[in-house]
Parts: sequence; C-alpha cells; structure tokens
Amino acid sequence: MLPLYRENLLSFGAAMHVVRETEFAGISPSARGKVRDIYDLGDKLLIVATDRLSAFDVVLPTPIPDKGRVLTQLSLFWFNLLRQVIPNHVISAREFPSPFDAYTDELAGRAMLVQKTQPLPIECVVRGYLSGSGWKDYQSTGGICGIPLPSGFRESDRLSEPIFTPATKAVAGHDENITFEQAVSLIGL
Repeated sequence: MLPLYRENLLSFGAAMHVVRETEFAGISPSARGKVRDIYDLGDKLLIVATDRLSAFDVVLPTPIPDKGRVLTQLSLFWFNLLRQVIPNHVISAREFPSPFDAYTDELAGRAMLVQKTQPLPIECVVRGYLSGSGWKDYQSTGGICGIPLPSGFRESDRLSEPIFTPATKAVAGHDENITFEQAVSLIGL
C-alpha cells in the first residue's frame, strides 16, 4: 500500500483549481489563518489548506493553484515519516465526518482531520539564505536569533550552512525571532 500522502497525490491528478477560502453551505470556519481555514469539531479540528499566498504576514491577492494541496501533502509526508519517532495529531486525510463527508472532492488532498492539541508557541525556521526577518535581524545585530554571523553579507546571500532560527508563533501580528535558549524556555525540554 502506498503511504497516505502518495495516494492523495495520485487521487486528485491534474485537476488544478484555486481555493481562496473554503465555503461550505451553512458551515463557517472557527478561524481563518493566512493560508489555512480551521473548523472546530469539538475534540477534533478539520484543517483545510487553501491556495492563499502570504509573505511577511500579508496575504497576497493572487493565489497559487493547488498550493494548499502541496502544503498538505508535504505535511503528511513528514507526519508519516516521523510517526514512529514522535506521535502526531493526524487522524485522517481522506475520510471526514458529517457534514464534511459531502465535500470529499473539494477537500481531497488539502484537508486533514486532526486531534485537537495544545500547539507549541514557536515556529521552527531553518535558513540557508539571509532574507526576510533574518536580514532585518542581521542588519541590527550582526546575527540572527543570537547566532553571530560574519560581516559583509548582502540581502539574500547564501549562508555557509543552514542555521536554526526559531520564532514566536504569534496569534496576531508578526512572529518575532528568538534565540534557541528562548525557544527551549517556551516549550520546555
């Protein structure tokens, strides 16, 4: 049997279309993030990745067809690969409870039914290039997230090796870069 993410990729084939936001008759999401629409089902969530594109906390006007499906398949790949290392919250990416079972075609490849959990308040970012908030951090401190870097870098230069640069996961507003030690303090190790 093919892993779940592979089956989903094969099942939706070449039918590309744009989903800016989900619209199901009589059902409203409990939250809309920059990319995902989230439906609260009590002890579970239905997370639907749309094709919205965001950069630097701004949702851009032009979505990318099937981007949500690609994001979901990437997530499922890693959840599947690491499931023996650490448990995850995924229940299903193909079977959805009523009333969402009536929308299986629209949800195919872009939705996950998950167990509701307490999210960790950090975002794990691995950078290979000096751009975005990393560039801003470098300009003001000479490093990123407390990691000193050599002088002379220009915006979007490639780093000599990838570095781990955690950030807060803000509910609203901008995520903020933090040090590794601050990340450990937030989640406990």
